[in-house]
Amino acid sequence: MKKLALVLLAGFSFATAANAQSIQFGVKAGANFANVSGDGTQGVSTSTLVGFNGGVFLGLGFTDNLSLQPELVYSGQGFKETESGTTGTQTENYINVPVLLKYKLPIGLYFQTGPQVGFLMSAKAKASGYSVDDKASFKSVDFAWAVGAGFQIPATQLGIDLRYNIGLANIVDNSGGGSGSVKNGVFQVGLTYALFNSGK
Repeated sequence: MKKLALVLLAGFSFATAANAQSIQFGVKAGANFANVSGDGTQGVSTSTLVGFNGGVFLGLGFTDNLSLQPELVYSGQGFKETESGTTGTQTENYINVPVLLKYKLPIGLYFQTGPQVGFLMSAKAKASGYSVDDKASFKSVDFAWAVGAGFQIPATQLGIDLRYNIGLANIVDNSGGGSGSVKNGVFQVGLTYALFNSGK
């Protein structure tokens, strides 16, 4: 499943790049404000966990306003939880691959949306001074839909990026007989910096 998703995304990006009028490459980094939702959280009180995101992006421009932006991003996600009076944290580290359609206005303001596939790298539950590796309790692949906006600062390569990743898939592995659905929800805020920008 992981390999198929990566092959499809890579093939789509290469095919799109061949028809792009301009190509931009850059880096990005910022903060995550992550939580979960769904009937699988019944009996557990969850709250926002602050994490880090950082990675690279490729801008494939078709017009002055419209572009496609694939990204490769590390994303620290999870949630805080309180159950039976005990408070702990559930952390999950993903490599996310969003492919976003981006529309930019002349003033520098832009809007973006598109699908995202995430690959779980690690997961740990921490409570009362103890830490447990519980990656096996989660599915290895996650799917989300990203919506966001940002601002490209005029006369610079620097931008401000805001985004919300809406979880579409159950992240809990119920193959052992469990039930219930838990979905990620992550608000991201950060900065982007274009290292390379070239028109055809």
